[in-house]
Amino acid sequence: MEISELIRKKLKALPDQPGCYLMRDRDGKIIYIGKAASLRKRVASYFRSHTKRTAQPKIRSLISSIADFDIVVLKSEAEAILTEGKLIKEYRPHYNTLWKDDKRFTMIRVDVQHPYPTLGKCRIKKTDGAVYFGPYTSGMAAKMAIEFLERKFGLRRCRPREPDGDTYKHCSNDIIANCSAPCIGKVSSAEYRIRVDEVCAFLRGERMEMLKELRAEMEAAAREQLFEKAAALRDMLLHLHNAVKEKAKVRRTPKMKQDEARRGMKELQKQLKLPTLPRVIECFDISNISGTNSVASMVCAVDGIPYPNRYRRFRIKTVKGADDPRSMAEVVQRRYSRLLKENKPLPELVMVDGGITQLRAAKAELVLLGLADLPLVGLAKRYEEIVWDHEHNSGNLFLPRHSAELAVVTRLRDEAHRFAITYHRELRRQRIKESVLDEIPGIGKAKKELLLSYFGSITRLARASVDQIAEAPGIGLKTAQLIRGELDRKG
Repeated sequence: MEISELIRKKLKALPDQPGCYLMRDRDGKIIYIGKAASLRKRVASYFRSHTKRTAQPKIRSLISSIADFDIVVLKSEAEAILTEGKLIKEYRPHYNTLWKDDKRFTMIRVDVQHPYPTLGKCRIKKTDGAVYFGPYTSGMAAKMAIEFLERKFGLRRCRPREPDGDTYKHCSNDIIANCSAPCIGKVSSAEYRIRVDEVCAFLRGERMEMLKELRAEMEAAAREQLFEKAAALRDMLLHLHNAVKEKAKVRRTPKMKQDEARRGMKELQKQLKLPTLPRVIECFDISNISGTNSVASMVCAVDGIPYPNRYRRFRIKTVKGADDPRSMAEVVQRRYSRLLKENKPLPELVMVDGGITQLRAAKAELVLLGLADLPLVGLAKRYEEIVWDHEHNSGNLFLPRHSAELAVVTRLRDEAHRFAITYHRELRRQRIKESVLDEIPGIGKAKKELLLSYFGSITRLARASVDQIAEAPGIGLKTAQLIRGELDRKG
């Protein structure tokens, strides 16, 4: 059997460890996903001449279609079983049959589409807009996790879609089950949603400190010789730990990340009704503290993945104080007037970090530049909602939580924020360093600017000798000695 050089090299590098393997065709599409106790032995078996001759027709057809493969190395065979099922559900490869073990495992379902979400157990994952966690090999672990989270976060247990005062008349969960009672306004819809987000974060393994709190409570009960309470807490801690830790950590390969980003772009095009696939997205953010050192960042995603080579940063020139909308207008005008002047391609989608005021400010500049049709959206932080141009659309758009499309825009927004903050901090550090010159007698604003212009930065000046400083325009030997002495004292 003929094997390509690419596959031959990958086979030699396969580890003798458990995990999952993803077979791809010539177009890079995943066509089969399997699990293995030993990736080296299992994957290599597909490329033996004996397998090609004696395997069932389905396997022979699969082998003929394989052009490449990826692997996901995992800690155990049990973890490989769970991960295989998740990946099959996510990618739905052509050659995979339905996962036969699916009904043996319990999942936790959070109906995030409902006004006041509840937690529940299920065994089949549906495309109903809910968020699913698991599957869990221990049904008791899932049950204990649900009971613990309902109590800790006051989630309701009643079944009406929108509980009200009439529902409350027949319910006492706020007394016996710690329900937060949104039905009678004890908590607002927004507050309740924050609680649900924390529950989801816990189930994703992002709030492990909650288990530490429970362990501390168990140890305190044991010290006070409340052994029944300590034993109950111990059992709960064990089940909760299993429920959170059992979630397989899939280390995604670059191709898997690309597949997810591609799905996200397609969904963005559909949700935002874009004329073309948003292969290039540019996102802007403003950063300042108390109106000082205002800066902006522009980050870019290509095919849904952040592309640092295209990042840009700006010092705000025309705006004094903290005025994010006017600052946003300035950088949008500077960015796209330059692209037009240099005849460079425009992005398929522009994002601004912020709400309607930032969006309108950016839109006004695009209109003035003759780019009124360039797709533009805002991303408000609080509820991760897409803010649209209200002249053409009504209301805000909530992308499905934990979806590929939301991941694309929030990842880029977070990058823009990080890049802007980093630049702002750099300028602040530079300003603090430069202030050393303000404290030297005889160094006024003009000489300070001459020094910084001559050396390029305060860092280079700090490395210069007395003779080198004296060579700067308007600086003699005596002043150079004074500067050097002050820099040494402050350094």
